Amino acid sequence: MQIHFREINPFDLWIWIEFITVPSEKEKEYVEELFDSWFYLGKLGAFNAENLQVQETGLDISYMSYNQDGYDSSLLALMHNMANFEYLGKWARCWFDLGTSDAIAIDILINALTQLGNEYVTIENVYIGGENSDWPVEDSDSRPSFIYDN
Repeated sequence: MQIHFREINPFDLWIWIEFITVPSEKEKEYVEELFDSWFYLGKLGAFNAENLQVQETGLDISYMSYNQDGYDSSLLALMHNMANFEYLGKWARCWFDLGTSDAIAIDILINALTQLGNEYVTIENVYIGGENSDWPVEDSDSRPSFIYDN
């Protein structure tokens, strides 16, 4: 699986997945469950890089002292919106408003997609951001229409 970054607008982000073949219903379910889980974690503020106390402690976290106020003293990092997945042949796409969530969210998504691709679904490419010229986003039925209104 190859990861490609194109133009990124965190408030208007399309993520594109190219499968090896047309995905089965089960493969679609796996992908959608992963993205739904990722989005719900983001909506709840999980991707807040200002409060990574356990990660920053290092390998020995036994008996570490956790600052309960760490989350409250950091800026909110919340995802705002997710559209429905759309499919066209070997392609899938989904629109997100990542809100104020931190870039660690994208790393975590890539890690999860990599493992999903290794075990359950054969994914050829993942494109983060931008648009496919042969599948305009303005044709989407699931993205919020106000995003493209002038």
